[in-house]
Amino acid sequence: MNPVELIIQKRNGKELQKEDIYYLIESYTNGSMPDYQMSAFLMASFIKGLSKDETAWLTSAMLESGKTLDLSMFPGPKIGKHSTGGIGDKTTLILTPIAMAAGIKVPQITGRGLGHTGGTLDKLDSIPGFDGRPSLEKYKKLIDYPGGFLAGQTDEVAPADRLMYSLRDVTGTVESIPLITASIMSKKIAEGTDGMVFDVKTGSGAFMKSYDDSKALAESLMYTAKAAGKKSLAMITEMSQPIGYFSGNWLEVYESILMLNGEYTEDIAEITLALAGAMLYLGGVADTVEAGYEQSMYILESGDAFDKFIEIIKVQGGDVDLIRFPEKYPVAPEIDFLYAPFDGFLKSVNGYELGMCLIDLGAGRYRKEDVIDYTAGLILTIKIGDPVKKGQKIGEVRTAKREVIDPVKKRIMQALEFSLYAQPKLKLVKEILY
Repeated sequence: MNPVELIIQKRNGKELQKEDIYYLIESYTNGSMPDYQMSAFLMASFIKGLSKDETAWLTSAMLESGKTLDLSMFPGPKIGKHSTGGIGDKTTLILTPIAMAAGIKVPQITGRGLGHTGGTLDKLDSIPGFDGRPSLEKYKKLIDYPGGFLAGQTDEVAPADRLMYSLRDVTGTVESIPLITASIMSKKIAEGTDGMVFDVKTGSGAFMKSYDDSKALAESLMYTAKAAGKKSLAMITEMSQPIGYFSGNWLEVYESILMLNGEYTEDIAEITLALAGAMLYLGGVADTVEAGYEQSMYILESGDAFDKFIEIIKVQGGDVDLIRFPEKYPVAPEIDFLYAPFDGFLKSVNGYELGMCLIDLGAGRYRKEDVIDYTAGLILTIKIGDPVKKGQKIGEVRTAKREVIDPVKKRIMQALEFSLYAQPKLKLVKEILY
C-alpha cells in the first residue's frame, strides 16, 4: 500500500476500506509514516468526511494500536466520563471524586488542550509532583485504591490517538465528528469501563457550535459505544461562556478545590452535578439521573468528595499541601483588570475568542512544542444576563508576558457583547440522550 495514494483517494472523496485505514494507523504509529502525511490524511478526512464504517474502523485501529485495561477482576460498576471540551471546563476534576465516593470505579483517561479549549491533563500537570501518566499496571492498582484515577494516555493506551491528537491540535482538523468520535472512543473503550457519560458541548466556545452538530456528535459517540457493547448516556450542555469564573490550568484546579469545599458558582454546580448524577445512574447507584444529582450534592456537601480528591492527588504523587492550602501556589507576575464599558447587561460571549486569548496569555499551545504557563489565565466574574455598571471590575488577566496584556484585553472586550436591556440566563443542560 502507498500512503500517498490513500490520501489522494480520501481527498477525492472515496471511501477507504478497513485494511486501508489499519495500514495508515499502523504506519503512523510505528514511525514509517511522517507527520506531514498524517496531517494530509487528517485534513482530507476533515474536508471530505468519514462514513460510519470508516469511523468504526478508525476507532478500532486506534484502539488496537495499544493495550486495553481489563478491569473485570474488580467488583462494582466502572463508569467513565468524557467532555468534548470547552473554556473553564473543570467538571472532570470535581465529578470524578464525587462518583468514586459513591462507590463507582472511575478509570478517567484525560487529554491535553485541543485547539482553543483547555485540557484536563494540562490542569493536572499544574499540580507539582502529580503523575499524570502511570503505567497500565499502576492504573489497575489505582482502580483498587482509591477507586479510580485521573491520568493521560500512556504509550501503551491508544498511542495512535495520542500522536494524532497533537497533530489535530495544530493543523486545524479538530472540529470533525468522525475524528472526534474515533479519538474519544479509542480511549474510552481502552479504559475498560462498563459504561460512559458523554458531555457534548454546544455554543460559541465548543467545537460543535450549532445544536444540530452537537446532537449529531452525541449520537455518533453513543452509536460507537453501543457497537462496542458499552452502556452510554449523553448530555448536551451549554458552552457559550466559560464554566465558572476561572479559566486557565492552575486557576481551574483552584476553582475545583473551592467547589469541593462548598464554594462554587451556579453553572459549575448545575453541569457537574448533572453529569455526576448520570454516572451514578449508569452505575446503578441511583435509580434516575435526578436521584443521582441529589446524591451527588449530598456527597459534595458532606466533604467526602474533597477527601476523595485528596486521596487521588496523594496516591498519584501530587503536592497535597497545595490542595489543602491553594493560596500557597505561585501567582502570575503580570495581572491586569477588565472593566464594564457602560451600564447594562452581558448579552453574549464569544467563547472561541476567549479560548484563543488564553493561548495568547500562555495557558495553551499554538505548536506541539509550546510550554504552558500554569499560572496564566482569565478570571471573568460575570455571566450572560448579569447586570453591570460602567467601570465595574468584571475580570482579570494573568500572564508572564507583559507584551500581550493590552492586545488580549482588547480582544476579550470585543468578545463580550453588552446590551442596555435585560437579557435571559442560559439553559445549561440542554438535553439528555439515553
